[in-house]
Amino acid sequence: MLFKQLFEPISSTYTYLLGCEETGQAILIDPVLPTWSRDLAVIAELGLRLVYTLDTHIHADHITAASTLKRESGSRIAHPAIDALPCTDEPVREGTPLAIGGLRIDPLFTPGHTDGHHAYRVGDRVLTGDALLIDGCGRTDFQNGDAPALYRSVRETLFSLPDETLVYPAHDYEGRRVSSIAQEKVRNPRLGGDRSLAAFVALMSELDLAYPTFIDYAVPGNRECGACPADVPEDLQRYCKQMSGSRQG
Repeated sequence: MLFKQLFEPISSTYTYLLGCEETGQAILIDPVLPTWSRDLAVIAELGLRLVYTLDTHIHADHITAASTLKRESGSRIAHPAIDALPCTDEPVREGTPLAIGGLRIDPLFTPGHTDGHHAYRVGDRVLTGDALLIDGCGRTDFQNGDAPALYRSVRETLFSLPDETLVYPAHDYEGRRVSSIAQEKVRNPRLGGDRSLAAFVALMSELDLAYPTFIDYAVPGNRECGACPADVPEDLQRYCKQMSGSRQG
């Protein structure tokens, strides 16, 4: 398997490129609109062909590049079936692997950050989206977020994976790239150790986080698999415009 972790600096999002060396097929997980051309350039450099894009959930902090990549490369849009997006080509569900050439991607239903969130296990690693971050987790105060559901998703689903499983999150704001299930079970200050459900729910309710900057445009745009709304104000246009000179991180 070819595996690359790509970074988009506006929303601090990690996009993951997975490629099958035998067939040349590739998938992008959580692609971001401003970096769509960079991602296609990386795929071309590796001699791969993009066949799917796949998102972990309906994002509130950026717009997916799924529709743009479909238009530019002919890739198909995979997305959690629970969200019932009409623009989806391939609905994904826990228990039904997605095959990319010889690669197997296992969806894991991990609600809590949003009600439709999925993580994706690929061999010895798991792409955890916003459910489990390095030393943290996604917020639960919008998009039908549910702190008890997130606690169960992490503690019962993700923490049940082998300790040596590598954890690749959708975001990190301190330059960290990878963790492990063993590390998060011990060190995660929100969900690790002996943190109880009641303590986690109390912690999440007391965060008092600011209203997300781009949510009012990102959510409707992502319900269309990556359409930038026409009414995005000038100071937020960077979330829609193509970046130049951006390479993989």
